[in-house]
Amino acid sequence: MRSYKTAVVIFCEKNFAISLINPTIKLPSGIDSFEKLRNALKEDFSFTVFKNTNKRKLQLLKYIPDRQGGETSEFFSNFRQLCYNAEINDIVEQKNFLYLSLSKNHFSSESYKKMKNINSTSELIELFGKIAIDESNLIRNGSIAQLVFANTLLDTDALWNIITSGNELASYTDTNIYLRHYNSSNLLGIKYNYYKSPVTEHTKVCCSSNSNGLWKYNYSKLENYQGYLKSNDIINLSSHDFQFTINNDTFQEVVCHNERLGGNDEVV
Repeated sequence: MRSYKTAVVIFCEKNFAISLINPTIKLPSGIDSFEKLRNALKEDFSFTVFKNTNKRKLQLLKYIPDRQGGETSEFFSNFRQLCYNAEINDIVEQKNFLYLSLSKNHFSSESYKKMKNINSTSELIELFGKIAIDESNLIRNGSIAQLVFANTLLDTDALWNIITSGNELASYTDTNIYLRHYNSSNLLGIKYNYYKSPVTEHTKVCCSSNSNGLWKYNYSKLENYQGYLKSNDIINLSSHDFQFTINNDTFQEVVCHNERLGGNDEVV
């Protein structure tokens, strides 16, 4: 009796589902299961149109970061639904569509490299979440960086704006930046080349409104010195044994240089 009731329920549900189908879609006779109904619907030309439409939507889909008013979770929900509708189950094809949704810059290239070893949709979702977090941490034109030197307390005098020269994103090795003091709006740089260290003759830097404050990072600890500056990245200065005295206070000298990073480049 129970099997009979189950069969009746399935029959009624199947007929109800068929009644909801657009009458312009011609179904073959002998459909006695949901699987046969599904296969028949997929053979209709309208399903091909439906799949191609969703595939075109995938090609046009663009990821908008949360900082620009986008919604990462909503984006990926749409991405998965479009892949499902277009019957795109191959992970390689999914990765290609996801890559196309990212802005065309070095960041998207780095993201594509990370996708190469992904073998499942769940891994792709997890990686994309990390990519979104990395994107939100990138240093952009006008970002505020907190540069805190050893043994100093956190205060607004330690805040600097990072101003890029022409590009929105600050990258290693190929982007010049300015460091503008948050409180005074002065630039950190060289004002007079003849101001030298009393011990080593290194040129002094100062904070001034008209100093030459263009800085470039030639090296980083990243492979091939690639990538973008991100929040919490550390800018290292080179330390050595030289000290100098100002008003009875002794200071250790730190310098910037254009040589490769060494063991002394650990003073922040």
